[in-house]
Amino acid sequence: MRTKIVATLTAALVTLVGAPVAAPVAGAVAGPAVAHADPHHDSIRYASIKSCARENEQPRPCGAWRLVMHSGEQTTLRDAQGVALNAKGKSTRYLPAAIAVSGNGQKVAYFTTTGRLAVRTLGGGVKLLPKDALPRIGQDQVSLVLSDDGGRLAALFSDDKPHATRVFDTDTGARLGTLPGHLGVQGFSDDGDELLGTVDAEESVTDLLVYSDTGKQLVRATPPQVVASNGPQALAADGRTVANIVQGDKPELVLYDMESDQVTDRKKIKLPTGDINMIDWTGDAQVTLHLVRYLSNSTRMTVVQIDTRTGAVKVRDRYTVLKDTFVFAACGG
Repeated sequence: MRTKIVATLTAALVTLVGAPVAAPVAGAVAGPAVAHADPHHDSIRYASIKSCARENEQPRPCGAWRLVMHSGEQTTLRDAQGVALNAKGKSTRYLPAAIAVSGNGQKVAYFTTTGRLAVRTLGGGVKLLPKDALPRIGQDQVSLVLSDDGGRLAALFSDDKPHATRVFDTDTGARLGTLPGHLGVQGFSDDGDELLGTVDAEESVTDLLVYSDTGKQLVRATPPQVVASNGPQALAADGRTVANIVQGDKPELVLYDMESDQVTDRKKIKLPTGDINMIDWTGDAQVTLHLVRYLSNSTRMTVVQIDTRTGAVKVRDRYTVLKDTFVFAACGG
């Protein structure tokens, strides 16, 4: 449902603000295809941009975005902007341009080298969004979020001026609606029809809100601390059930109904080692977690599926990110 651009250990030392020809992938572990993707086609595991460092300079992103596939192959997005441009069209040098991979690994959203926002379908064509799809701000101030099936794209903005989040249909390029700019967008629901967001309310309280993809507010609730203090959260296809994980020595899966304002279930679960990078609903009774580990010489991801009825945890995928990566963006879902 969303992609989070993640700094590797090398890039983390730079302190990034706000964060993000086919050949065998060095250092990547081949694994099974995404469970909800077409088993007859390959899918994107994550996007990566290379880290470069000149003598006496800090590491910086360089080159083009690369797509690392579940098959172990690697392709280059030759038409994608790698290093972000500022509002004047000049290189930021140390910040990567926005990118997002859909949960099913079949679509990727990015800026082209001509400055247009584009959505590419794996094995298919490229849809260019209108030239005026986004406000005139730097690419480093844009974050992109795709729905699980890639049918919806949200563009979020982080400049000084408030800009409403824009939601697009990726098949037509049409803007469907807008969401308040102060809303912290968590991601799309499992079916892509709604978006979950957070907003700071009075007395240091964080509210959860659900909006339709056309920008209509559907539900607002003030969740209990077990939900509010343990983000990120994910929204089910019903548009009301939120899932989150309580981490620690005894991790729990928590389900919360926004309409009844009730925690409907808490299940103790056993998780592999790692910090939660993403959480997504990937079925009526399934939540998927991406768990990331930063080791001394590598960054590793473990993807697990949790049965919300039983609490059973199954490892879906494990991989090691390319060692020369500056930042990477894993598929959601």
